[in-house]
Amino acid sequence: MSPTAYPTIRIAACDLNGRMRGKRVPGRALAGMDKGVRMPFSALNVDLWGHDIENSPLVFETGDADGVLVPTGRGPVPMPWLDRPSALVPMTMRHESGRPFAGDPRAALEAVLARYAARGWEVVAATEMEFTLVDDSGETMLPVIDPHSGRRLAHGAVLSIQELDAFDAFFSDLYDGCEDMGIPADNIIAEAGVGQFEVTLTHQTALRAADDAWLFKALVQGLARKYKMAATFMAKPYMDDAGNGMHVHFSVLDSEGRNIFSDGGPKGTDLLASAVAGCLAAMPDSTLIFAPFGNSYDRLVPGAHAPTAAVWAYENRTAAIRIPGGPPVARRIEHRSAGGDVNPYLLLATVLGAGLVGIEDELTPPEPISGNAYAIADAPALAADWTGAIDRLEQSALMRRILPPDLIDYLVMTKRQECAVFGEMDPEKHWESLIETA
Repeated sequence: MSPTAYPTIRIAACDLNGRMRGKRVPGRALAGMDKGVRMPFSALNVDLWGHDIENSPLVFETGDADGVLVPTGRGPVPMPWLDRPSALVPMTMRHESGRPFAGDPRAALEAVLARYAARGWEVVAATEMEFTLVDDSGETMLPVIDPHSGRRLAHGAVLSIQELDAFDAFFSDLYDGCEDMGIPADNIIAEAGVGQFEVTLTHQTALRAADDAWLFKALVQGLARKYKMAATFMAKPYMDDAGNGMHVHFSVLDSEGRNIFSDGGPKGTDLLASAVAGCLAAMPDSTLIFAPFGNSYDRLVPGAHAPTAAVWAYENRTAAIRIPGGPPVARRIEHRSAGGDVNPYLLLATVLGAGLVGIEDELTPPEPISGNAYAIADAPALAADWTGAIDRLEQSALMRRILPPDLIDYLVMTKRQECAVFGEMDPEKHWESLIETA
C-alpha cells in the first residue's frame, strides 16, 4: 500500500517510559511531515499515566514550550493491529535550531552511537523480547485461555511446540505484522512462565534494533487485543511465576567490518574485556534503567533466572553479562539484567555507553565466574529496590558520562512521582496500570 492510501496516520515519539506520545493526523499531512510537527517538550517526560511531572522545569518554568517532532526516517510503517489501514511515522524531538532534545530517549542513544562512530566503529545489536499473554477482562489478571482446549493455561510449557501451535493464528499474524513493519522477527519459543513467550529480533544496527524493539511492543500488544486477550511485558506478571526479560546482544564492527571483540578464538579481545568491565561498573548505578518500576524488583530475586549481581561469565546464563559461544567472528556481549518493561532506547544507550566507558578508560574486569552466580556472596549487587535505584542513578557520576544529565534529572523526577502514586494505590491493583504501559 502506498503512503497516500492511508486515511489517517499517527506521528509518535518515545517518552521516558517507552510509550508512544504524539498525534493522529489525516493521511494528506504526510506530504509535509519533513517540516516537523510541534509538540510540547514535556510530553516526552510525563509519568506512566500521562500526568505532568510536578515541579518539572519543562512545564511552568519554561511556559510548557514546544519542541519540533521530526521523522526518524523509518516511517511510515503500517499498523496491522488496527481494523482500518493506518500508518505510524516514528519521530524524534528537536529544538527549533535542530538540536536534539535532551529528554528524548532516542536522542540519548544516538549520542552514544555517535561516540562509537567517531572511532570509526558501528554497533550491531539484537534483542530477545519476552512477554506474557493474559486475560485481563476481570478484576484480577488471569492466565490466558488455550484456544484448543478452551481451558486456562495452568503451567509453563518451556519450548513446547504444542503451546505455540495452540496460538498459531496469533503468532502467524505476528510474523506477518513484523514483515509488514520491517521488524526482523526470528525464533519464537514458549518460555517457562504460564502463557509466556519469547521472540528473537535478529542483529541490526543498534539504533534500528532499538526502533524494532519499540515498534515490536506496540505490535504484540495491539495484535493480542484483536484476539481478545492482552500481552504484557511486565517484569513480573505473577508473583509465583517466571518474569519477563529483555536481553541485548551487541558487538562492534570497525571501518572494515571486522568484529573488534573477536580474537579468532573463544576468549575475545582486550577490547571485549574492557567493554565487559564498563558494563559491570555501571550496572549497580543503572539498575533503574533495567528495572524502571516497583514490579520490576519482584523479578530481581536470586534463583529466578534474572541476574541480581554484576558478574560475567562465558556461556553461563546465571551471570548478568554472558559471552555466548559459537563462531569467533560472532563474538559478542549478552546483557541479561533488563526486564521486559524497559525503555529500549534507554537500555541500549546505557549498555552501549557503559561498554564504551570501559574501553575509553581501559578497564579490566574481574575473573569470569563459573557455576551458579547466585551462590557468590560478595558479588556487587544491583540496587535492591525502586527507591534505592532512583537514588543511585541520581547520584551517579558515571551515569552522567553515559546519559545526558538533564535526561537523568527528568527521569528521577518522573520515577519519584510514579513511586508516590503507586504508594497510595492498592497493591493488588498495580497491574492495571502496568499491564500495557510497562
